[in-house]
Amino acid sequence: MIGDVLVSSIICNNLKKAYPDSEIHYMVYASTTPVLEGNSNIDKIVLFTEDYRKSKIALFKFVISLRKENYDIIIDAYSKLESWLTVLLSNAKQTISYKKVGRTFLYTDNVERKKHAETNLGLAIEHRLSLLTPLDLKIDIDPVPKLYVTDTDREFADSLFQKYEISNKKSILMVAVTGSEILKTYPEEYMTKVVDFIADNYDVNILFNYNPVLKGNAESIYKQCKSSTKEKIFFDVYGKSLREYIAIMNASDLIMGNDGGAINMAKALDKPSFTIFSPWIPKELWGTFEDGKLHVSVHLNDFKPEVFQNKTIKDLKNNTLELYTEFNPKLILDKLKKFLDRNLKFP
Repeated sequence: MIGDVLVSSIICNNLKKAYPDSEIHYMVYASTTPVLEGNSNIDKIVLFTEDYRKSKIALFKFVISLRKENYDIIIDAYSKLESWLTVLLSNAKQTISYKKVGRTFLYTDNVERKKHAETNLGLAIEHRLSLLTPLDLKIDIDPVPKLYVTDTDREFADSLFQKYEISNKKSILMVAVTGSEILKTYPEEYMTKVVDFIADNYDVNILFNYNPVLKGNAESIYKQCKSSTKEKIFFDVYGKSLREYIAIMNASDLIMGNDGGAINMAKALDKPSFTIFSPWIPKELWGTFEDGKLHVSVHLNDFKPEVFQNKTIKDLKNNTLELYTEFNPKLILDKLKKFLDRNLKFP
């Protein structure tokens, strides 16, 4: 997923910082490469395609082809079948991953996953950085993922904003109205009330971001908004690709909405964020860089912890839609108001 690839890129960034003369390769799904463009810490992107997932023969041939690289170190931040096979057949001198029952023989170094975050970096960041501990790097670790914006990106956003006459004298708020799937998406009725609340209380330009698969849901939210709210929403200003989204987000001032890749990319662009987590997603994992000011999040567990007692992740996922009904906008609007009052460019 986009967020995973972006967050895991901090491993590459810190390796290059510690070993400036090293050659660093990063194996990712082809669909995620736009978030790596311009990152000079990565010397080569190794593409993992759908063919390798569908065909065991194609996967085996691909993994064998990697042996010619003669890797000294492999860091496996994925830790699933495809990466296990890569490590097994690599002949790398040092192999590092998370400690997993039945898989420790694959690695020279098995790192224990933390159960609880020790800093406001969040477990997603802390877990990735823990994979560097066996190397004992003699540097100040940089935990922040980076996105690199080009002049072409800036020109695209400027041209788009001019076309739709988006005023730069008002704050531009990106709203992630959907997550990557329905089980990670705040209910339409509730999101509509949140967007109406923002439009009622702030003179802002509102842009929508959504998973293309869920465009119908985004359109439904727009249609349910009040007429006065619609006047502030520029629905057609939408990134049709990851690079276009990055360009638009870079030209915006802040983001709020469903947890997902859009939020993670916004943070990498140093934009303030307000995140609504799905009931089944552990906030401690993906609530990165939370300081109660620039980065704030809300989770149903913050308000109704009794609902989560004696529930496994599987239980929560199976009952997500029911749990979402408990997550009334009234619970979060006070926090959202404080966030907006603090971070809007033009309050």
